[in-house]
Amino acid sequence: MSRFILITPDTDFERRVRSATAGMSGSLQWFQADYLPEGPQDILSQLLGEPPEVLILGPGLDVTDSLKHASLLDLQFPEISVVLAAEQTPELVLAAMRAGVRDILSPAAEADGIRVMVERASLAAAGRRRGLAPSAAESPDQASGGRIIAVMSPKGGVGKTTVATNLAVGLGAMAPMGVVIVDLDLQFGDVASGLLLEPEHTITDAVLGPASQDSMVLKTYLSVHPASIYALCAPRNPVEMDRIKAEHVTNLLEQLRHEFQYVVIDTAPGLGEHVLAALEQATDAVWVCGMDIPSIRGLRTGLGVLDELQLLPQHRHVVLNMADPKSGLRLPDVEATIGVPVDVAIPRSKTLPFSTNKGVPLLQDNRRDSATKGLRSLVERFKPNWDERTHKQLHRRAVVR
Repeated sequence: MSRFILITPDTDFERRVRSATAGMSGSLQWFQADYLPEGPQDILSQLLGEPPEVLILGPGLDVTDSLKHASLLDLQFPEISVVLAAEQTPELVLAAMRAGVRDILSPAAEADGIRVMVERASLAAAGRRRGLAPSAAESPDQASGGRIIAVMSPKGGVGKTTVATNLAVGLGAMAPMGVVIVDLDLQFGDVASGLLLEPEHTITDAVLGPASQDSMVLKTYLSVHPASIYALCAPRNPVEMDRIKAEHVTNLLEQLRHEFQYVVIDTAPGLGEHVLAALEQATDAVWVCGMDIPSIRGLRTGLGVLDELQLLPQHRHVVLNMADPKSGLRLPDVEATIGVPVDVAIPRSKTLPFSTNKGVPLLQDNRRDSATKGLRSLVERFKPNWDERTHKQLHRRAVVR
């Protein structure tokens, strides 16, 4: 079966698309033409087997005809994703969204960029075939969209961003192109440096521009990471924080939850208005604390305050980072102080902060390290139906001895 269909007279673009899809299962069928038939059936009748997953309308075709063709395909064969290769304008983005186009691709895009777009379109097609929302193909909460995971810490300096970036990369291995990490530390966010990204757009653009009203525009503001995840990075200037209100955060997360299977939020330390707005939308909270008294007491206080405000998400995951038997504290001491079990313990590691400084998360690097097991255990907790399985009390067998 041909999973990908390309229509374009541009031989150079065909070469790049063929290179992008070479390592993917299925094949590419190319129609070298500068026009489109009257309807999708005229194309599909020339294929053998089941309909394709992705139709790419390449450069050299009339854009108006391409949009008309996409509209017909969306009505007759909604399980097929359409990718349009054309130069983006605000008018084209709006028209493409109305026509049911999945993504708009630059005609000058290289193979790596084309591959990311095609993989995302393939996932959308698979989701539609299963009768789910396009980007929530295996979401545990089909009615309300994907899971929103707030990575929290009342105190700074406990490795929250390191945990958040590794969690996003780990989830990206389970759901390629179905994960987005949002840097909600609006003054001093480090997700961009932690993932070695130089974003063209930031969260300021996403919440204050046309993207706030249009999810398709919002997707074009996201940065693509090699680990098959997306990122929305913090403002370049800390002063921009004052322009972003709690209602902006609420609207942003509502948009993203319907486009992605997992939304990972790296929050700012403390319980500011943006963090509280994120918690109102979150399905999960990952609480990160270090193995020191101020961090542990801060977590206890934070849990108590949120319990009183009734802002504790449905699912709680407590991560003890930098666990060290030489710290003078034992795991039972930590649990007794915070009043809840520790779900994941990550031992102190020299490699983990080094990987963050290098901009390559440990789970992306696949380097053997004492912290890897703990990070993978955290990722496992977000697999579909994890709560329905039988689990050992891992927090009682933590690495701190």
